[in-house]
Amino acid sequence: MEHAGLDLAAIGLLALICQWLAWQLKLPAILMLLVAGIAAGPVTGLLDPDALFGDLLFPLVSLAVAVILFEGSLTLNFRELGGHGRTVRRLVTWGALITGVIATVSAHFLLALSWEMASVLGALLVVTGPTVILPMLQTLRAREHLTQILRWEGILIDPVGAIGAVLVYEFVALGSGSEAATQTLLLFGKTALIGFGLGIAGGHLWGQVLRRHWLPRQLHSFGTLMMMLALFSLSNLLFHESGLLTVTVMGAWLANMRGVPTRPIIEFKETLSVLLISGLFILLAARLTVEQLALLGWPAWAFLAVLVGVARPLAVWLCTLGSRLELREKALLAFISPRGIVAAATASLFALRLEEIGVPGAEMLVPVTFLVIISTVVSQSLLSRPLARWLGVQRPSPDGVLIIGANQVARAVGSQLQAAGVSVVLADSSWDAIQLAQRAGLTTYYGDPLSEHAAQHLELSGIGYLLPLSPYRELNALAALHFEHLLGRDRVFRLAVDEGHRANRPHAQALDHLPLLFGREVTFARLSRLVEEGGEVRRERCGEKFRMEPLRQAHNGHWLPMLCIGPSGRLRLATAEGGLTPRRGDTLVSLIFADSPARRARAAS
Repeated sequence: MEHAGLDLAAIGLLALICQWLAWQLKLPAILMLLVAGIAAGPVTGLLDPDALFGDLLFPLVSLAVAVILFEGSLTLNFRELGGHGRTVRRLVTWGALITGVIATVSAHFLLALSWEMASVLGALLVVTGPTVILPMLQTLRAREHLTQILRWEGILIDPVGAIGAVLVYEFVALGSGSEAATQTLLLFGKTALIGFGLGIAGGHLWGQVLRRHWLPRQLHSFGTLMMMLALFSLSNLLFHESGLLTVTVMGAWLANMRGVPTRPIIEFKETLSVLLISGLFILLAARLTVEQLALLGWPAWAFLAVLVGVARPLAVWLCTLGSRLELREKALLAFISPRGIVAAATASLFALRLEEIGVPGAEMLVPVTFLVIISTVVSQSLLSRPLARWLGVQRPSPDGVLIIGANQVARAVGSQLQAAGVSVVLADSSWDAIQLAQRAGLTTYYGDPLSEHAAQHLELSGIGYLLPLSPYRELNALAALHFEHLLGRDRVFRLAVDEGHRANRPHAQALDHLPLLFGREVTFARLSRLVEEGGEVRRERCGEKFRMEPLRQAHNGHWLPMLCIGPSGRLRLATAEGGLTPRRGDTLVSLIFADSPARRARAAS
């Protein structure tokens, strides 16, 4: 324990390296964290979590899993469950049940687990989760409806599967010390009563506190965390191990309670979850022993084959009966089902508890779960895009535009792009600006476009370009740095800033390699002023006789060419580094100043 501080700092540094590597390689972070934990634990013996934390290990893991499950359940909006098509609803209900049943049966016969332990493993491996599916979708470029199905299945099955897994675990844990089925059912009923009752009551009462602003806004996130942990501890005190169900139900209740501002809470929990998940999975993977890894013989691989080769295809086939999906599209859906954070966290916690109370087969829970996670994430991350290309269900190169900002300038540009047939999304944290954009018929995202919430709910599958048109210079800069990694250097742009502001801007040099949008003198302040003074963003078709120079002379320089849209929908934007030359068949979008001679002449006539 004398080097405990150094060990904790080393774990944090290792977690940061894993997160960075995952970002660089565009892979789910959980994969890097688990591999690092296995390398630090059973492979090299450098990290021994049990020696480091002692008796505190189980409570720490339990609290961390409670936070993860609570955050996941905060995203379970039942209105969304009913609003994303019959296929998604079937996959997160009947599909989850089919997968769980097949996994349970195969675990019993292939892994020689008791029906109780097999059912726990089957329930755990139902969950995919957004943290593993969303990074995959960003590079997959599948048809839009396939992306939407996979995306919403991952988001919604996370809390739904967590509730199911917790219920199955509670039933098995309660029945382990009693041979009487009636007694087990009574104990399970008590757990469910306390979990649902305390979760609903706590969620409703705390929702009233948040909705009526009885607590300062800056304390909402902190207060929610403390209330959640208090209910978790109280529930466990009233009846052992009922706390996980309580916090999961509490989160789902808050998510569906009208008028409760959960978005700031979710964003706070996202930051906390990154910290918890990063450290937690290194520690959990490090607890694996060589003996546990040795258990992963051919039966474990056969179980994996049944899970991905039988359970998932059968669930997809049954859940898509009567849909308009083609066979090729169903094949892609059947291939993609990576397991993620909820499965890993809950498996580790359940194994700790079940081993403690002496349930046979509990030692198999973690290695088999980690085998499924690593195998599905690696194979599907590497093969899903080639498979989509081979099946012919990929979309062409994305040409949609994400505009940072929903102000007057952003709305004017977005409206012209949308009218020309380009997919456009405006992202802004100003609700007034978002409402004006929605009234103009534009697709919007309300919130911070750089948040984890945006990573789950901001649809980027058709987006190929980023235009930073926000009045906030730092947001424009951070958005450019963030989306450059996803979209590519030549499709992300920066906006000019005044030299005085540039000198004090910490991200100035980091952005110098990006194209300068519209010109060296075109700042957001200038664009905003021109539009407010009566300037108009206009588009016109470039026919065979179109020439730029006569148009430039007609406007006498009171004109700013912005971008061209090719006949195929491909965009070319005006930048300081390269001029904009329209071609035959292009649509030219430009800003006509209020004092343009051509515009005044047209108005006079």
